[in-house]
Amino acid sequence: MPEAAPPPLPLLAAASSPAAAPLQRARRRQQHHQRRGWRRPRGLLAWGALVAFFFVMNWWMFSRLQDPAARPHFRLRRHPPRADAAAASNNSSLSTLEEVAGTAKGKGPHRVMLTRLLALAAHALAEAETRPEPNDLWEEPINATMWRPCSDQRDWEASEGTNGYIMISANGGINQQRVAICNAVTISRLLNATLVIPKFLYSNVWLDKSQFGDIYQEDYFINYLKSDIRIVKDLPVELQSLDLEAIGSLVNDTDVMKEAKPSLYVKKILPILLRNRVVHFIGFGNRLSFDPIPSDLQRLRCRCNFHALRFVPKIQETGAILVERLHGHRSHLSPLKDNLLGQVAVKSAPSTNKSDASKYLAVHLRFEIDMVAYSLCYFGGGKDEEDELEAYRQIHFPVLTELKKTTKLPSAAFLRSEGKCPLAPEEAVLMLAAIGFKRSTYIYIAGAEIYGGKHRMAAISRLYPSLVTKETLLSPSELEPFRNFSSQLAALDFIACAAADAFAMTDPGSQFSSLVQGYRMYYGGGNLPTIRPNKRRLASILVKNATIEWQEFETRVRKLIQQTKQVHERPVARSIFRHPRCLECMCRTEH
Repeated sequence: MPEAAPPPLPLLAAASSPAAAPLQRARRRQQHHQRRGWRRPRGLLAWGALVAFFFVMNWWMFSRLQDPAARPHFRLRRHPPRADAAAASNNSSLSTLEEVAGTAKGKGPHRVMLTRLLALAAHALAEAETRPEPNDLWEEPINATMWRPCSDQRDWEASEGTNGYIMISANGGINQQRVAICNAVTISRLLNATLVIPKFLYSNVWLDKSQFGDIYQEDYFINYLKSDIRIVKDLPVELQSLDLEAIGSLVNDTDVMKEAKPSLYVKKILPILLRNRVVHFIGFGNRLSFDPIPSDLQRLRCRCNFHALRFVPKIQETGAILVERLHGHRSHLSPLKDNLLGQVAVKSAPSTNKSDASKYLAVHLRFEIDMVAYSLCYFGGGKDEEDELEAYRQIHFPVLTELKKTTKLPSAAFLRSEGKCPLAPEEAVLMLAAIGFKRSTYIYIAGAEIYGGKHRMAAISRLYPSLVTKETLLSPSELEPFRNFSSQLAALDFIACAAADAFAMTDPGSQFSSLVQGYRMYYGGGNLPTIRPNKRRLASILVKNATIEWQEFETRVRKLIQQTKQVHERPVARSIFRHPRCLECMCRTEH
């Protein structure tokens, strides 16, 4: 065996020499750092205890806000009962990308992150009650007053409609149907055809059998547009017996591309019309482009939407009651109310007590189960939520269900980061608090049954207790004529939102919100602001909710909203129903 190596004598000897002084000092420094290292955990523990204290305090304060003894202000759908308490605790909405990503890895949602930001909002609202609101909260930028309605002006002769008859059976809810009606009016003028009063397809989502005459005034529609096109209530008797499918006169959405150019109708549809004297469009959802299109046809489309479609007296009368009660019986005639309410607006008696007048904010919470299910986003309900929404998709969106089986779809985290998820009530209330609406703000909530019911609405109802809906403002007898007619109920929401002093949408892609925004833009005279969040940018702010302080959150959200309120002319290809500020629909005046 080889011998063991001898100790390094030269180094041991050197340790006692004067040259070893620097080495000794280095060792002493090392020992000093080691002793300090023993104290470092104590400092970390103290810091952790301080953070935990504030963490617990925030949780406690927000839990007080959600005291279940508080009186609910409206009736909403209650989320289905869960099998156990653990599953029930997952019922809250997500507000950050970390929560979505964490759940995708099998972790539960980090509810404390959302609770922290909501607690900060509660503090901010309490402190802000004595301070004035931001100056621009209830106002549009000054240059919005430069635009005024003028699509009612005509400079052509009426079309005789001699090339045949156009029929449509529109799908979707009241909003999709309204767009289809105005597109059909425009196509009828383009093809010199006579329009038959549109029909509405029954939908297993909307469950509403309403037809055109149940929502809009047929005679007013026909007479108002008689200088543009010819409209009849029924197809002539000699054409009613035709088998339209057999002769090739049925046109489905698969036959006409989405947002098709007018030239396609001239090339493809006009020959069928001339040959068979009738064409029947089935579905007809968004089947006409916004650009390029002749300016006079674009103006006709605006004229149809903003002037020709008036609600039936039953809807006008109940809508007037809603607006009067929301405004504290304040009577104020305007072009908007005249269009929405007609003669009913004139009959409304003015309030004798000015102190009764009040401003209100309308919020469209697009968080019904159909929207939640279709979005493919995750909202914190765990496997119960996933199973429930998948079951809904199988019934109402079978094509989407099949697509999930064969195609790799974007993750919930990606969809949220791209702003593709509807804002949950918890997220919407943070936006409202950040931009400066006081706790005492009177808020009208539009929408159908909110997915998750009162549990989902807890954040808004606790931070903003003055919440109302059409169900709480109207008596059972006033609501009775509209029960089981979702489109007619949506018309009441449309009136309340369009007439509001301020309107906030939570899903800019919603056709309801887009139509309300367009109405307010067209008739508002620069006095009806709309809050339209950029959900992608809002998601990038909410992702920091574990660390962001309220002042920074408030500043960033306000900047985001101010940028979306800027006044500009309609961009190319943008919907005129959503953005009518263009020379085809409105006139611009220089101050």
